[in-house]
Order: sequence, then C-alpha cells, then structure tokens
Amino acid sequence: MFRCFFAFVFDKQTFVCFNIPVTKTNQKEAKAMSSAHPNRRRPGETRNEIFAFVRDRIAAGASPTVREVQREFGFRAVQSAQQHLTALVAEGRLTREAGTARGYRLPVGGDSANHTGPVGAVRYIPRLGRVQAGALQEAIEDPDGWLPVAGGDPAAELFALTVRGESMRDAGILPGDTVVVRRQDTARDGEIVVALVEDEATVKRLKLRAGRIVLQPENDDFAPIEIAPDTEIRILGRVVEVRRRLV
Repeated sequence: MFRCFFAFVFDKQTFVCFNIPVTKTNQKEAKAMSSAHPNRRRPGETRNEIFAFVRDRIAAGASPTVREVQREFGFRAVQSAQQHLTALVAEGRLTREAGTARGYRLPVGGDSANHTGPVGAVRYIPRLGRVQAGALQEAIEDPDGWLPVAGGDPAAELFALTVRGESMRDAGILPGDTVVVRRQDTARDGEIVVALVEDEATVKRLKLRAGRIVLQPENDDFAPIEIAPDTEIRILGRVVEVRRRLV
C-alpha cells in the first residue's frame, strides 16, 4: 500500500487526475510548495480577526458596516464579509439588530463576549451613558460602547459608567473617570455605590445611620444627600474598579 497525492489539470471542459506515488523527491517538493506560501491562513483565523475587528469597533462606540469589514479585509465581494459575519452570529459571538447597517452587537451576559482568541480571560461589558429611572436594563441592552475587563468573578454582571462632577474627588474618583460597577440591589454601609435617586444616577458612599440612608460625597464642597422617607432610591450596583485615561 502506498500513499499518493492528486494533481489536477484543467483544459477547457476536461480534467485529468494523476495518481502519483509519494517519494522522497515528492516530499521535498511538497515542503518547498508549503514554504512558498508562509502567509497562508489557518482555518478560522480570518473569522477570528473579523470578530476582533468588529469587537474593537463596537468598543470604540460604533459597529462597522458589512462594507467596512469588506474593505478592511480586502474581500473582492461584499458577500464574503457577510458570510463571516453571519457565521459569527450563528456561533453566538455576535448578535444582529435588524433594520440598521451598524446592527452588529456583542451579546449581553453569558460567555459569548469572551471570544478573544488565546486570551480567554478578557470580556466586554456595556458602557452606559445616563441611566434614567427604571431604565437600567434598557440602557445595558443598548449601551454607548463596550469596555474590556479582565479577571474577577466571571458570573458577576458588570457595567461601566463615566463619572461627572467632583463629588468623589477625595476617594480618587475624578470627572471623566470610568467606574466599573457590579450590578446588585443591596450594599453594605461604607461601600461606594451607584444609586438611582428619583430620576438620576449618582456615585456616592453609602452610609446607614439609625435607619436612615445617606449618600455621602467624598468632597467637603458637596453636601451629603439624606434620603427622605418619601424619596425613591434604588441601588444599581457597587463600584469595584476605577479607570482613568492619562492622555
């Protein structure tokens, strides 16, 4: 029994298949042919790169269109880009909102946002803008962008908010900082939380005083927010990380 490979020759409407025994000479020729294509992609490599491109664009705030994916990867036909994107949706790595050209999204929750290639510990969490009363879930499902986070409890539901104002300055939380928040509806005394007071979200330190709730700023220029019995308040989550851009 001997191994063979097939050579195909096409001439108009005919093709011929030659059965050629594998010899040491043929093996050398095969290696030479392989080395002549050092940039040949491994199966699935292009799709992983497309996912990374789409993920990074979404994280920057705008999902790419199919034609932008086509141009980025040099596909001759837009259908090639569409096929890869459709496959990523079928694999659960992306979702698609119908009726919009920039409709590709990262799935919210679960492990599907963790497809980052060899480094599987990074996941993307929704970056929110203003959170109105009763609308946290809607804001999470339609975020302003995405933020990569690594480590921590993979089961924890996280979201990110951009800080406005200087009320938490002395706690090291400055205007423009991004806080990573673990979503939960309870917190302990002294923890820094995101609380929804009536129709506005605020970052403060939670103080429990003789049955009263106080949202304590970390800046003497700001007064504590003492929650009256008839004031609606809801804890949205606990701040677990602060990020700041240096440039």
